[in-house]
Amino acid sequence: MKEIEESEESTVYQPTLGSVMLGTSDPERLHAWYLKALRPEVNQYGWLVFGAVTMLIDGRDDVSEKNPEPGRVVLNLHVADARTMVEHLDSVGVTWLAELEEREHGQFATLIDPDGNYVQIIEMNDAYLMSLR
Repeated sequence: MKEIEESEESTVYQPTLGSVMLGTSDPERLHAWYLKALRPEVNQYGWLVFGAVTMLIDGRDDVSEKNPEPGRVVLNLHVADARTMVEHLDSVGVTWLAELEEREHGQFATLIDPDGNYVQIIEMNDAYLMSLR
């Protein structure tokens, strides 16, 4: 059996999150909502681009119309200005689970998409960002 060199091992055993597939019973509606609400770029395949991670909204017959356990996976979207983002989201009529609030590491708000999935808007504060360096 071939021994794995350290550089190979780190490549093989440290995957990166490249994309997220969001299954839905109505992909056209959910895709349009994400475009209007969050204004991501769209790549040549129609996937939504959120920084280094892309998201496919895919029609599936094995999911219900509403997510029965929306807290199981939460999409965390980091923004530079949470207040401005929340104002935009208010203007398009999103439903809030938790309105914008200051927490230890920054400002957080959680909204609910049309399928019932939770999406967090996060603006990390300078103290937290400095602690990562």
